[in-house]
Amino acid sequence: MGHGGDAIAELMTDHREVEEMFARIQAMPGGGQELRDVVDEVTIELVRHSIAEEEYLYPAVREHIESGDRIADKELADHGRVEKLLKQLEKTDTDDPKMSPLLQELMDEVSAHVQDEEENLFPMLRRSCSLEALNDLGDKVRRAKSMAPTRPHPSAPNTPPANKLLAPGAGLVDRARDLITGRGKS
Repeated sequence: MGHGGDAIAELMTDHREVEEMFARIQAMPGGGQELRDVVDEVTIELVRHSIAEEEYLYPAVREHIESGDRIADKELADHGRVEKLLKQLEKTDTDDPKMSPLLQELMDEVSAHVQDEEENLFPMLRRSCSLEALNDLGDKVRRAKSMAPTRPHPSAPNTPPANKLLAPGAGLVDRARDLITGRGKS
């Protein structure tokens, strides 16, 4: 969950982990519990990652990058689409014919978002922020991920201060549910 380093290194490591999970999904011959376990892993990682970006990365983008409001708003819209897909996947049985198209849509959406961040947003942020600021942002991102929800909450606020107030409580409830059900322990 926490990898160390500046915010960009932390988030890019998350991206690689999600890509590896997507590769595992694509290599699976069918549905069943194995697929549910990996979909749950992907969901947990994407929700934590998104919450951390929404709480700390995008406010930094608004502050440090020219046209930062426009960029952050676009990234938040991307997150909204992904979160709705995650909610649909959570409700869909792995043997349902809708599962495969939903997973493909999720992988396409996330891949486009990752590519945009890594090719555009992260280089702009690296040019605009000091290494010290990026390291501090990395610490905040790791802290946010450790307290973040693990399930999609599409109607929850995605901008400060409301998201910073509500996410830890939702995260606590989600982690308690996960502990009871064994979700995310594969």
